Amino acid sequence: MNHYPREVRERSVATPEQMAAGVVGEWPRKDQPIVVEEYDPAWPGRFDDFSARIKKALGEVLLGIEHVGSTSVPGLPAKPIIDIDVLVDDTADEARYLPALEAEGWRLILREPWWCGHRMLVDDIEELHLHVWPKDAPEPIRHRLFRDWLRTHEEDRALYAGTKRRLADETAERPGDYNLAKNEVIDQIFERIFADPGDRQGGR
Repeated sequence: MNHYPREVRERSVATPEQMAAGVVGEWPRKDQPIVVEEYDPAWPGRFDDFSARIKKALGEVLLGIEHVGSTSVPGLPAKPIIDIDVLVDDTADEARYLPALEAEGWRLILREPWWCGHRMLVDDIEELHLHVWPKDAPEPIRHRLFRDWLRTHEEDRALYAGTKRRLADETAERPGDYNLAKNEVIDQIFERIFADPGDRQGGR
Protein backbone atom coordinates (compact mmCIF):
# COMPACT_ATOMS: atom_id res chain seq x y z
CA MET A 1 0.00 0.00 0.00
CA ASN A 2 1.32 3.45 -0.89
CA HIS A 3 1.12 5.71 2.14
CA TYR A 4 1.98 8.95 0.37
CA PRO A 5 -1.08 11.15 -0.23
CA ARG A 6 -2.18 11.67 -3.82
CA GLU A 7 -1.20 15.35 -3.85
CA VAL A 8 2.40 14.36 -3.03
CA ARG A 9 2.56 11.46 -5.49
CA GLU A 10 1.20 13.46 -8.44
CA ARG A 11 3.88 15.89 -9.57
CA SER A 12 2.79 18.98 -11.48
CA VAL A 13 4.85 19.89 -14.55
CA ALA A 14 4.40 23.26 -16.24
CA THR A 15 3.51 23.68 -19.87
CA PRO A 16 5.75 26.08 -21.81
CA GLU A 17 2.82 28.52 -21.82
CA GLN A 18 2.48 28.39 -18.04
CA MET A 19 6.20 28.87 -17.59
CA ALA A 20 6.17 31.92 -19.84
CA ALA A 21 3.13 33.40 -18.07
CA GLY A 22 4.78 33.05 -14.66
CA VAL A 23 7.84 35.15 -15.50
CA VAL A 24 7.67 38.59 -13.87
CA GLY A 25 11.38 39.50 -13.94
CA GLU A 26 14.53 38.98 -15.98
CA TRP A 27 16.64 35.88 -15.31
CA PRO A 28 20.28 36.88 -14.59
CA ARG A 29 21.71 33.99 -16.67
CA LYS A 30 18.86 33.67 -19.17
CA ASP A 31 20.94 32.98 -22.28
CA GLN A 32 23.99 31.37 -20.70
CA PRO A 33 24.57 27.61 -21.12
CA ILE A 34 23.95 25.46 -18.06
CA VAL A 35 27.16 24.67 -16.17
CA VAL A 36 27.16 21.55 -14.00
CA GLU A 37 30.09 21.58 -11.56
CA GLU A 38 31.53 18.93 -9.30
CA TYR A 39 30.10 18.95 -5.78
CA ASP A 40 31.55 21.74 -3.65
CA PRO A 41 31.73 21.09 0.13
CA ALA A 42 31.27 24.86 0.59
CA TRP A 43 27.66 24.73 -0.62
CA PRO A 44 26.11 23.83 2.77
CA GLY A 45 27.91 26.82 4.26
CA ARG A 46 26.45 29.06 1.55
CA PHE A 47 23.01 27.76 2.53
CA ASP A 48 23.73 28.57 6.17
CA ASP A 49 24.66 32.15 5.23
CA PHE A 50 21.51 32.66 3.16
CA SER A 51 19.37 30.94 5.79
CA ALA A 52 20.55 33.30 8.51
CA ARG A 53 19.67 36.32 6.37
CA ILE A 54 16.24 34.92 5.50
CA LYS A 55 15.42 34.13 9.13
CA LYS A 56 16.42 37.62 10.21
CA ALA A 57 14.45 39.26 7.39
CA LEU A 58 11.22 37.30 7.86
CA GLY A 59 11.13 36.68 11.58
CA GLU A 60 7.89 35.02 12.68
CA VAL A 61 6.52 35.08 9.11
CA LEU A 62 8.94 32.25 8.29
CA LEU A 63 7.34 28.86 9.03
CA GLY A 64 10.01 26.59 7.55
CA ILE A 65 13.26 26.65 5.60
CA GLU A 66 15.14 23.85 3.82
CA HIS A 67 18.21 23.47 1.63
CA VAL A 68 16.95 21.54 -1.42
CA GLY A 69 18.07 20.88 -4.97
CA SER A 70 21.30 19.29 -6.10
CA THR A 71 23.61 21.46 -3.97
CA SER A 72 21.97 19.89 -0.89
CA VAL A 73 23.11 16.37 -1.84
CA PRO A 74 26.74 15.60 -0.90
CA GLY A 75 28.68 14.25 -3.86
CA LEU A 76 26.16 15.30 -6.49
CA PRO A 77 27.38 17.57 -9.32
CA ALA A 78 25.21 20.66 -9.68
CA LYS A 79 24.76 24.14 -11.00
CA PRO A 80 26.50 26.34 -8.39
CA ILE A 81 23.16 27.81 -7.28
CA ILE A 82 21.72 27.29 -3.80
CA ASP A 83 18.04 26.28 -3.88
CA ILE A 84 16.12 27.13 -0.73
CA ASP A 85 12.49 26.35 0.08
CA VAL A 86 10.81 28.86 2.37
CA LEU A 87 7.36 28.26 3.87
CA VAL A 88 4.99 31.08 4.78
CA ASP A 89 1.32 31.09 5.67
CA ASP A 90 0.03 32.39 2.31
CA THR A 91 2.19 33.30 -0.68
CA ALA A 92 -0.63 35.37 -2.17
CA ASP A 93 -0.14 37.83 0.71
CA GLU A 94 3.12 39.13 -0.75
CA ALA A 95 3.16 42.21 1.47
CA ARG A 96 4.01 40.00 4.45
CA TYR A 97 7.27 38.65 3.03
CA LEU A 98 8.26 40.14 -0.32
CA PRO A 99 9.42 43.63 0.81
CA ALA A 100 11.62 42.07 3.50
CA LEU A 101 13.27 39.72 1.01
CA GLU A 102 13.68 42.48 -1.57
CA ALA A 103 15.41 44.59 1.08
CA GLU A 104 18.06 41.84 1.22
CA GLY A 105 18.75 42.37 -2.48
CA TRP A 106 16.66 39.51 -3.85
CA ARG A 107 14.05 40.13 -6.54
CA LEU A 108 10.93 38.33 -7.66
CA ILE A 109 11.18 36.66 -11.08
CA LEU A 110 8.44 34.00 -10.94
CA ARG A 111 4.85 34.16 -9.73
CA GLU A 112 3.08 30.83 -10.30
CA PRO A 113 -0.31 30.62 -8.54
CA TRP A 114 -1.13 27.44 -10.49
CA TRP A 115 1.90 25.65 -8.96
CA CYS A 116 0.99 25.56 -5.27
CA GLY A 117 1.24 29.36 -5.11
CA HIS A 118 4.99 29.27 -5.87
CA ARG A 119 7.05 32.46 -5.88
CA MET A 120 10.76 32.59 -6.73
CA LEU A 121 13.39 35.21 -6.06
CA VAL A 122 17.01 35.44 -7.17
CA ASP A 123 20.01 37.65 -6.57
CA ASP A 124 21.66 39.62 -9.36
CA ILE A 125 24.39 37.03 -10.01
CA GLU A 126 22.07 34.06 -9.46
CA GLU A 127 23.87 32.36 -6.59
CA LEU A 128 20.47 31.73 -5.01
CA HIS A 129 17.07 30.43 -6.08
CA LEU A 130 14.70 31.27 -3.24
CA HIS A 131 11.39 29.40 -3.55
CA VAL A 132 8.48 30.62 -1.42
CA TRP A 133 5.57 28.23 -0.79
CA PRO A 134 2.40 28.15 1.30
CA LYS A 135 2.89 26.10 4.46
CA ASP A 136 0.80 23.10 3.27
CA ALA A 137 2.09 22.93 -0.33
CA PRO A 138 3.01 19.40 -1.49
CA GLU A 139 5.92 20.46 -3.71
CA PRO A 140 8.37 21.20 -0.85
CA ILE A 141 7.57 17.73 0.51
CA ARG A 142 8.61 16.23 -2.83
CA HIS A 143 11.77 18.33 -2.78
CA ARG A 144 12.74 16.87 0.60
CA LEU A 145 11.87 13.32 -0.46
CA PHE A 146 13.99 13.66 -3.61
CA ARG A 147 16.91 15.19 -1.70
CA ASP A 148 16.88 12.55 1.03
CA TRP A 149 16.56 9.72 -1.48
CA LEU A 150 19.57 10.89 -3.49
CA ARG A 151 21.58 11.30 -0.29
CA THR A 152 21.10 7.60 0.50
CA HIS A 153 20.81 5.90 -2.93
CA GLU A 154 24.10 5.97 -4.80
CA GLU A 155 22.82 4.44 -8.06
CA ASP A 156 20.11 7.05 -8.51
CA ARG A 157 22.53 9.79 -7.49
CA ALA A 158 24.89 8.62 -10.26
CA LEU A 159 22.00 8.34 -12.73
CA TYR A 160 20.86 11.87 -11.99
CA ALA A 161 24.41 13.25 -12.17
CA GLY A 162 25.03 11.66 -15.57
CA THR A 163 21.69 12.87 -16.89
CA LYS A 164 22.35 16.43 -15.75
CA ARG A 165 25.76 16.51 -17.45
CA ARG A 166 24.35 15.08 -20.69
CA LEU A 167 21.42 17.49 -20.78
CA ALA A 168 23.63 20.46 -20.02
CA ASP A 169 25.60 19.59 -23.17
CA GLU A 170 22.49 18.90 -25.25
CA THR A 171 20.80 22.18 -24.27
CA ALA A 172 23.87 24.39 -24.56
CA GLU A 173 22.21 26.29 -27.42
CA ARG A 174 18.84 26.50 -25.63
CA PRO A 175 19.46 26.55 -21.86
CA GLY A 176 15.80 27.26 -21.16
CA ASP A 177 15.02 23.65 -22.10
CA TYR A 178 17.28 22.16 -19.41
CA ASN A 179 14.80 21.92 -16.53
CA LEU A 180 11.99 20.47 -18.64
CA ALA A 181 14.42 17.93 -20.12
CA LYS A 182 15.15 16.55 -16.63
CA ASN A 183 11.53 15.57 -16.00
CA GLU A 184 11.82 12.05 -17.43
CA VAL A 185 14.61 10.95 -15.10
CA ILE A 186 13.06 12.79 -12.15
CA ASP A 187 9.80 10.90 -12.69
CA GLN A 188 11.71 7.61 -12.87
CA ILE A 189 13.38 8.30 -9.53
CA PHE A 190 10.09 9.34 -7.93
CA GLU A 191 8.56 6.01 -9.00
CA ARG A 192 11.20 4.29 -6.89
CA ILE A 193 10.73 6.71 -4.00
CA PHE A 194 6.99 6.13 -3.85
CA ALA A 195 7.38 2.36 -4.23
CA ASP A 196 9.88 2.14 -1.37
CA PRO A 197 8.45 0.24 1.63
CA GLY A 198 10.62 2.12 4.11
CA ASP A 199 9.73 4.90 6.54
CA ARG A 200 7.18 7.22 4.96
CA GLN A 201 7.06 9.84 7.67
CA GLY A 202 10.15 11.78 6.57
CA GLY A 203 8.33 13.80 3.95
CA ARG A 204 6.20 15.71 6.43
